[in-house]
Amino acid sequence: MHDLEFDHMHMAPGEEVNEVAWSADNVELTTVGIDIGSSTSHLMFAQVHLQRLGTALSSRFVVVNRRIIWQSPILLTPYLSDYTIDIDELAGFIGGCYQYADLEPADIDSGAVILTGEAIKRRNARAIADLFSEEAGRFVCASAGHHMECQLSAHGSGAVALSRGHNATLLNVDIGGGTTKLTLIEKGRILATLAIAVGGRLLVEDPRRGLVRIEDPARAVAASLGIELKLGEPLKPEDRARIVARMVRMIMSMIDLRAPNELARKLLVTDPWPAQLANKGIDALTFSGGVAEYLYKREDRRFGDLGEELARALAHALAHRRDLPPVWDPGQGIRATVIGAAQFSVQTSGNTIAISRPEELPLQNLPVLACEFALSETIEADAISAAIGHAMTLSDLGDGECPVALSFPWSGDPSYARLTALAGGICAALPKTIAAELPVVLLIDGDVGMSLGRIIRTEIAPGAEVIAIDGVQLKQFDYVDIGRVIEVTNVVPIIIKSLLFK
Repeated sequence: MHDLEFDHMHMAPGEEVNEVAWSADNVELTTVGIDIGSSTSHLMFAQVHLQRLGTALSSRFVVVNRRIIWQSPILLTPYLSDYTIDIDELAGFIGGCYQYADLEPADIDSGAVILTGEAIKRRNARAIADLFSEEAGRFVCASAGHHMECQLSAHGSGAVALSRGHNATLLNVDIGGGTTKLTLIEKGRILATLAIAVGGRLLVEDPRRGLVRIEDPARAVAASLGIELKLGEPLKPEDRARIVARMVRMIMSMIDLRAPNELARKLLVTDPWPAQLANKGIDALTFSGGVAEYLYKREDRRFGDLGEELARALAHALAHRRDLPPVWDPGQGIRATVIGAAQFSVQTSGNTIAISRPEELPLQNLPVLACEFALSETIEADAISAAIGHAMTLSDLGDGECPVALSFPWSGDPSYARLTALAGGICAALPKTIAAELPVVLLIDGDVGMSLGRIIRTEIAPGAEVIAIDGVQLKQFDYVDIGRVIEVTNVVPIIIKSLLFK
């Protein structure tokens, strides 16, 4: 089952085809998506069918079908006594999954490793990256900060597609083990994201050993209620209920798009909702994350944490609020994640590109920032800079941290004044990138790449490394590899890696 925005074909069983011709226009990849989070980890293998677009002898391949081959059970992310992730146990789990799926690492064409929560902290991220060091180039390894995690859950749960399909404004609430991520979506477009340190595994209790895990946010909630938490001691049922009730009240206040109270301000891990959203109409609520499995009655097991109680208290609060919009099921809960990374190549003519330092190529796994520029008759440089800043915030990327690729559509007259304003806005948003001599990569679906690149490197930021490429359409959660210039044909090969959501 898949919805596509273009005509495509499926071969009927038994239909005779020319194998050579078919293989020239069709590619089948085996992919893996691995999600490593604060509370749970899991992976799934999928087969992805790519097909060449049939128009104008295009070299662009698009996904026409994807099929899950095997998906793992949910693993409670293993920790050592110092609260770092147990890499040996995690590696054993991943290796066992390959065996159960009857696959070898060499069978995987492409993959995505998504790190969230505790997994992105420096010591953990380095150790996890070492697990996949031999897969460099084939695997996208994305460290998802809180804003990006909000977007991943909104896309992966199906909420974005649901919003687009119903032309509706939805609020997706993803309640995980360590944080609750909220994403406001209007007609398939993400307007705002917010995350707060409220989750189902901030406290874990063993029936015989008492409390075995107490996270700092749980201590803050308990302290606001006058409750003292101690490792190795049991938690009184009435205190447990009070902590859950306080957490649910904070989640409900975020659902109401209200300004946070003092405790919520302490627990916010992003900025609060923008004030202009206070009266925003919402057509429906959707839920994802581990707690959603209880909310939608897909899970009834207990794991010693607060997940089941949070879901039960939240359902009670929702049922007694007549002013709230209805709750829809977006389709995915705890598995609201990528199923893999497709990859397809695009060849771009050298006549439409500007590359200041060809010797610096190739570049691999550049995150794509999909920018929405207001390209009116008169382009405002400040508006361009603000749009890039917003895109970087949503992707949890900072200027100068790493090379990124700005992707945007071009429309209107390619006049010198408009291109200069666009170039000025781009450079104003990336001063640290330019100062660090990191490449400014521009991927444009129009035909102004060479002109725009020339203006940047000769007038706006002399000496800056610029890579401007035309004829490329990308989207959020894409990553790109840019190969070396092929001198005979003056072509630059580009590999586009797209995170695919179930």
